[in-house]
Amino acid sequence: MKKLLLAGKAILGAGLIILFLQSCKNETKQEDPKEVAEDANEAKFDTIDSKEDDSEFLVDQAEINLAEIEIGKLAQTKSTNPEVQKFGKMLVDEHTKSASEVSALAKTKNFTLPTTLTEEGKDEYNKLNEKSGVDFDKKFADMMIDGHEKAIDKLQKASKDATDEDVKLWATNNIAGLTAHLEHAKLLKQKLDKK
Repeated sequence: MKKLLLAGKAILGAGLIILFLQSCKNETKQEDPKEVAEDANEAKFDTIDSKEDDSEFLVDQAEINLAEIEIGKLAQTKSTNPEVQKFGKMLVDEHTKSASEVSALAKTKNFTLPTTLTEEGKDEYNKLNEKSGVDFDKKFADMMIDGHEKAIDKLQKASKDATDEDVKLWATNNIAGLTAHLEHAKLLKQKLDKK
């Protein structure tokens, strides 16, 4: 009887340890930086919807800049095509400048921004990193076209709908630059499609 009782306690103890380890394991998963920033802004501006919309726009811009910088770096190191490498360098330079502007603007508005690559950004980076040679270059060009089209749409929307005049002005002033990136990406794609 005593052995049975001890065996029962041992099984119960082992079960509790497993439960404890499971819960610890679940707690270590980091939240996506974009979600953290959006939650922080939502909490700050819960009663002011217009500020929340403007903060979401800047969070999106920060996310775009972080992704473009990392993908630009990848293009410079992984591609063997000088035009892709040059485009990658331009992305790093331009989006680093944009990231600094967005960060400064967000700071004046008391908005929280993601400071590391988001889950979606990591996924896109990994998909591109799996490719090599001409496949890498073509995937890069496709991503640049798709990404810049989406970014331009967000800028155009914010240039009309943002309630904060500084946010609206920043969005308006950045449409031309991203449109130039998009045109460059389309030309690059045309050249790569001939290969």
